[in-house]
Amino acid sequence: MLALLCSSLLLIAVDATVLHIAVPALTAALEPTSVELLWIIDVYSLVVAPLLVTFGTLGDKYGKRRFVLWGYVVFGIASLSAAFAGGPVALIASRALLGVGGAMIMPATLSIIRQVFTDRRERAIALGVWSAVAAAGAAVGPLVGGVLVEHFWWGAVFLINVPLLAVALPLAVRLLPDCPGNPGHRWDLPSAVLSTLGILFAAFGLKEAGHGSLIGVRPALAVLLAGAVLLVWFTARQRRLAQPLLDIGLFAQRGFAIGVLCVLLAVFSLVGLQLMLAQYLQLVLGDSPLEAGVRMLPLMIAAITGGLCAAHLLQRFGLRATMAGGLGLAGLSLAPTLAWGAEQHPLMLCLCFAGIGFGVEVALLAASDTIMASAPESRAGGAAAIEETAYELGAGLGVAVLGTITSVVYAPGVGTVAGIRPHQMGEARESLASAAHVAQQVGGPAATALMDAARAAFVTALHSTIMVSVALLAVTAVTAAVLVPRATKDPDGH
Repeated sequence: MLALLCSSLLLIAVDATVLHIAVPALTAALEPTSVELLWIIDVYSLVVAPLLVTFGTLGDKYGKRRFVLWGYVVFGIASLSAAFAGGPVALIASRALLGVGGAMIMPATLSIIRQVFTDRRERAIALGVWSAVAAAGAAVGPLVGGVLVEHFWWGAVFLINVPLLAVALPLAVRLLPDCPGNPGHRWDLPSAVLSTLGILFAAFGLKEAGHGSLIGVRPALAVLLAGAVLLVWFTARQRRLAQPLLDIGLFAQRGFAIGVLCVLLAVFSLVGLQLMLAQYLQLVLGDSPLEAGVRMLPLMIAAITGGLCAAHLLQRFGLRATMAGGLGLAGLSLAPTLAWGAEQHPLMLCLCFAGIGFGVEVALLAASDTIMASAPESRAGGAAAIEETAYELGAGLGVAVLGTITSVVYAPGVGTVAGIRPHQMGEARESLASAAHVAQQVGGPAATALMDAARAAFVTALHSTIMVSVALLAVTAVTAAVLVPRATKDPDGH
């Protein structure tokens, strides 16, 4: 059963990052704007994040098993739709539907583990396996994308989900335990609407504030403010409800609150940078999609190793040292990339990816153990949903914020290039992938000059995002070292 739950999670985690390597091929095929490209990459996580709370609490009310099964069906239909999308808008809509399916599956996997493995030591091992699979899926996504784009076309990164789900669905029907819900548990529709719209408005406003390509900067700031107001309203409503959609009271426990913050910021730094580094490998260093995926393998291997070792490290060194040490290692591993340009760094690249993968995964396991141990079994679905919301929100905001920073720094850095028409320069300033597409159309010395300027601008932008990520990881590591309790008492006494 653990294998089935983890394989379900693997599909969803892979889908969050599988497009990273496919960005150049997708840009050439669909020609999205920079904002559309960010939404294609990002809408999956930004839809998953608010809906995890909704489906996690619905699972508590009606039973988790049915949501896993229906989630498979929705995920499969959305995968088919995404694979054959004819334009950026259609692909964004399909990715959003993928997010709905993922949100139905993810909280159920974690809360079923919490229900089945009642002994805390066994649960830590199970969570280590689960967490390793989540990290491995996010890390192996670029490799899977590289293989499929290299040998087929960009849509194959979605089409591969369909046969896998066809196998998983009948297995889930037979193997998943029948987890009875609590029909008396009230579910608040206005809270679900407030959380979903609040996150989507905030993300849209944040992206547009950096670009202003769809509605302009001032309206974007108004949308961002509206999103913040909705989220504040959502929080206030949860405090008033006898049975809230999101158990805000759990955040009163210091270990739970710091654990959620750790998950949010660690994933924020990792996923946003993974997208930028995938483009760096292909469009700056010149790797093919498959070569770029292989170059990112140390991240996957180290993440799996970290997940499997984390339970032992947690027992040996405690929550505080494990969480802070993992975050610190990830930050230190990122720092050398600040000195990189267009030259090759094969050994350092391998070591940096390995340190990032191992450090983030160890910190995430420590955070996950703290979060799940802080919640009673009756609220396992809600606690799981909060953790997964933090994970997906971190992924979504990481791409949104770091992608916006990259675009804001990159666009003016490209400048103008002789021999390139103004409308082509406008397209080239959208993203490095767009510049590569323009260069392929133009050819000759002008194309070479354009790519040189675009690569230099992208490296400068990448350094800006790395500095933000290193600063966030350092602050979170210090916070964990100071505020995380040395041990967390399990509320169920296990």
